[in-house]
Amino acid sequence: MFEVQNQPPPLEPYNLFASDIVLREAVRREQAEWAEGGLNALGVTLGRPETVKLGFDANKNPPQLRTLDRYGHRLDEVEFHPAWHELLAIALRAGLHSSPWSHPQNGAHVARAAGTYMLNQIESGVYCPVAMTYGAVPTLRNTPEVAALWLPKIYGRDYDKRSVPVGEKSAALLGMGMTENQGGSDLRTNTTRAEPAGDGSYRLHGHKWFMSAPMCDAFLVLAQTDKGLGCFLLPRWTPDGERNAIHIVRLKDKLGNKSNASSEVEFVGAYAQLIGEEGRGIPTIIEMAGYTRLDCCIGSSSLMRQAVAQATHHARHRTVFQRKLIDQPLMTNVLADLALESEAAAVLTFRLARAYDEEGETAQVFRRVVTPAAKFWICKRTPMVTLEAMEVLGGSGYIEESIMPRLYREAPVNSIWEGSGNVMCLDVLRAIGRTANATAVLHRELDGGGEPRLKAFVGKFESRLSAADRNDEAQARVLVRDLVLGLQAALLIKHAPSAVADAFCASRLTGENGGAFGTLPRGCDLPAIAERASPLH
Repeated sequence: MFEVQNQPPPLEPYNLFASDIVLREAVRREQAEWAEGGLNALGVTLGRPETVKLGFDANKNPPQLRTLDRYGHRLDEVEFHPAWHELLAIALRAGLHSSPWSHPQNGAHVARAAGTYMLNQIESGVYCPVAMTYGAVPTLRNTPEVAALWLPKIYGRDYDKRSVPVGEKSAALLGMGMTENQGGSDLRTNTTRAEPAGDGSYRLHGHKWFMSAPMCDAFLVLAQTDKGLGCFLLPRWTPDGERNAIHIVRLKDKLGNKSNASSEVEFVGAYAQLIGEEGRGIPTIIEMAGYTRLDCCIGSSSLMRQAVAQATHHARHRTVFQRKLIDQPLMTNVLADLALESEAAAVLTFRLARAYDEEGETAQVFRRVVTPAAKFWICKRTPMVTLEAMEVLGGSGYIEESIMPRLYREAPVNSIWEGSGNVMCLDVLRAIGRTANATAVLHRELDGGGEPRLKAFVGKFESRLSAADRNDEAQARVLVRDLVLGLQAALLIKHAPSAVADAFCASRLTGENGGAFGTLPRGCDLPAIAERASPLH
């Protein structure tokens, strides 16, 4: 019988926390060391073979829409494979949907970021309702009487998959619906109308082109009132125990994110409660956007990490031309280059998460400017990293039994969700122009301790920042790219081994990279960089 030889073992079981040096360092550096015990336990759970299999099963068995029951009564329910529910239960038990709000403490957002960073490596679909629930809490707090009912349920950690009124549930999850087919990101063109019902509630009439995670217990949506756009909480069930008039037209057939349901819906007099003030819908919900954009950075960074972990694991075990792949000079260059991209994304993401833990002007400025900037660049780099990592595995990485196709299909979603690249870059320009002390805060963050390449790079960036380029929308992507590269370089100089920082500066700040991975210049310590990224397995 033919014997299979020279094939790497699966990367399982493994501890996603203990095997990730960069993650462990970030948790300690960004003041969440108190959470290491819980994160280590979560890393063990997520890396078990049976948990890894849940991600595959949830994607092989996508959600199914049940619009009507057999008698013709409207159901508008989405049925999921048991694997989906098991993964969500893991996420909620770990508090990934609400722990910084239910148990606020120094480093809480960093600890939660670390947990979701690991969760997303096993399955991205369940991250969607987790992220939206997390981001919705500050918005709900704008209306205390609504928050009093919903927040205790959102803080619950006993996952309850039933479609029943929220008062009967042990825990609740939130989705959202912002975009309509005629406007997309231009939310002010929304046509959905909110009509006062005379009892303090509203009735919504209209549609949403994308409503994320339609199995959630409630949704934050925008609708027009007599005073302009308002933000509304739209529950699945009305207070009198009836199904709300949220009609799911269809589930979207997406490129990736297959285990998660995204829907197109119509509202036919649907019950809703106003959150915040009439006519102030966008300002009310904009704080949620900050947190969900942070989650886009976490999600994309974690996809990079899983791709690099799989690639380096494969290269350590696969022999080609009498040597391990990881010891082949050109492959070492590729792996080291991928590792640089992954570590740079991670250090900036966790630095950004710490800014959400902090109060004060500096933290607020950093969040306002860097969140859209980081989302733009990190999310843009992820498809290239996942593609190159897939190539490391060759044909075995291209087949569906591998996780690599799933990572590659997943990679574009965070760049599109919560504002595409152009929207992010224009938002950065607005933030810099309208936020007091933005330039001064960025100058401090870009300080690399005198490293000459970064100093020259930052000098050119700040020159453009103070010149006409800042008002040149056509150059916004260039400006934002350079801001992120400068921030990543400064963080790596401060916190990463010299081999990592030196290679990043040599390849990202000098214009010599050429855009392809595996083009690190001579003199870089390629084996040290690749080994640092390899999962300890």
